[in-house]
Amino acid sequence: MALDKQTVAKVAHLARIKVPEARLESLAGELDGIVNWVEQLGEVDVDGVAPMTSAVETGLRWREDVVDDGGYAEKVTANAPDAQMNFYTTPKVVE
Repeated sequence: MALDKQTVAKVAHLARIKVPEARLESLAGELDGIVNWVEQLGEVDVDGVAPMTSAVETGLRWREDVVDDGGYAEKVTANAPDAQMNFYTTPKVVE
């Protein structure tokens, strides 16, 4: 996939990035190289390769799954304009 100046200018506009006209040609070449490299990744055989979240194998820490209220509802609702019984109140929107 070859990127031209017009495509780079359109992408820059959509991303709201100001790119000088003189820089579009070189940027097109750089982006084309990146796209070609990403396309090469599609050729890699990954059958049998397990997905990983880190380069270092570590186990997750387990904790007991306990439901609690956090114990500080007063602090959470302290700045609310109209909190009642530690709950936020809102205007009624359904008749």
